[in-house]
This record gives sequence, structure tokens and C-alpha cells, in this order.
Amino acid sequence: MPLISGARLGPYEILMPIARGGMGEVYKARDTRLGRVVALKIIREPDPEARHRFQREARAISALNHSLICRLFDIGQQDGR
Repeated sequence: MPLISGARLGPYEILMPIARGGMGEVYKARDTRLGRVVALKIIREPDPEARHRFQREARAISALNHSLICRLFDIGQQDGR
């Protein structure tokens, strides 16, 4: 189910949807702990295989360091998402 503007997911406040893809949705959100704007990716189907693929993607992205690639700050689970 898509999130609406103003919804909270842990410390993140949803600002607006950015994109939708095969694995899930990406939202523009505000990290209320640090006061910064972030992209928040949420997998659509949180089954074990999807979670495994998501974690594998996160590990791969976190190993990269380039000015044209977004940095990964956090990975976690909130309310079954």
C-alpha cells in the first residue's frame, strides 16, 4: 500500500512519492533525527526472498563510493515493512 505525504515510518516523514518499480516504491522523505532529506525505498512484498534480494542490493550499494551514486545511510524494518 503506498504511503501518503505526512505519514511516518520510524524516524522518517514521507514527503512525496518519487518512483515505483518492480521491487517497490521510492519516496522523498525527511530523516527527523538528522533533519536531512533522503530517498526511502520500501519493498512491496516483504517475503523472505524479497528481503534477501533487498539486503543483497543494500550491501552492494554500501560498498560503492562515487559522487554520481547515492549513498546508503540505513537499512531496517518498521511495522512489517
